[in-house]
Amino acid sequence: MGTVFKNANVLTETGFRRCDILVKNGIILDMGNLQQEGVDLKGKTVVPGLWDIHTHGANGYDFNEATAEQMEEILDFYARNGVTSVMATVMTDKDEIIKRQLATVAEVAKKFPIIKGIHLEGPFLSAEYKGAMPLSLLQIPSAEKFDEYQKCAGGLIKLITIAPELPHAAEVIKHIAKTGVAVSLGHSGASFTETMTAIKCGAKSFTHLFNAMRPIHHHTPSIIVAGLYSDNYCETIVDGKHLNCDIVRTIAKIKGDKMIAITDSLMCAGLPNGEYRLAGTPIEVVDGDCWIKGTNTRAGSTLTAIQGLRNVMKFCNYTLQQSINFFTANPARMLSMYDKAGSLEKGKLADFIVLDDNNKLLETYIAGKKVC
Repeated sequence: MGTVFKNANVLTETGFRRCDILVKNGIILDMGNLQQEGVDLKGKTVVPGLWDIHTHGANGYDFNEATAEQMEEILDFYARNGVTSVMATVMTDKDEIIKRQLATVAEVAKKFPIIKGIHLEGPFLSAEYKGAMPLSLLQIPSAEKFDEYQKCAGGLIKLITIAPELPHAAEVIKHIAKTGVAVSLGHSGASFTETMTAIKCGAKSFTHLFNAMRPIHHHTPSIIVAGLYSDNYCETIVDGKHLNCDIVRTIAKIKGDKMIAITDSLMCAGLPNGEYRLAGTPIEVVDGDCWIKGTNTRAGSTLTAIQGLRNVMKFCNYTLQQSINFFTANPARMLSMYDKAGSLEKGKLADFIVLDDNNKLLETYIAGKKVC
């Protein structure tokens, strides 16, 4: 008969309501006043599990270096911080390393349904706005190279970041978009016109808007302006360091259900200040802030998704109900997965988290199974 979760304050498509949830084989079969006995949640708040579509690692490990066993430790950290869907982010690196890590993530994903796909951040990125990307390993966009990567990943690449101003970018974006992979624009010095051309070619999102991008100028509008002007989705790092909270609030107001909150977390997430790595690049964490060692270039974050959700509520003065979609429905829709996950309704995955009255995380369930 499955498992019934009783007496929950559930966030549904129409708002919060007191109801029970019937789960079988990882899927929500029914919601309402159900007669079966089950797990009593005692009025606790139940919301969809959080998504993190841009994260390089946590708990001491990095997707560009981790073994399969170490990746399991990263995934455990995510679950303990409310994440039920992750796009494991593999960044610019040596070709053999990218291919090896894509294949490793794909193998791990067979055992762990928290991995919904891979985000390939690079290597088709701008040298000028490379951020923490290794300059010598950046490449010119190539459809053939993307296909090689996708073959290594067993088709699990669901999202890729590309700089739209690079040679051949438009034709490569067209090629990738036709395969159903979401193309995101970032690490870029593109003009407004170059960016809008990429959108016409099929790009549908922006990677960490404002960060690693040509700044706004009122005479020469850049990729950032195109991100705000277009109907595309926009990733937003919500750690309060990469973006001033007023900028987060502005993006939320302009983009609405097209804003996607992300952590862009590194291996140092969950760990103290000190020295770490990002795909082999030395990173230093000072007061919880990540920098490429010896530079003034910021590199990812130590943010957790559950803290990111609280930050959005604080920065934007939003309720939990107003904030949750930035970490749930919006990324699911952008990745064309909303028919399977991203909200709590019949026929979708039973991916959810349980919160107390102060929005403290109590439990995480993935496909109906308690994982923490």
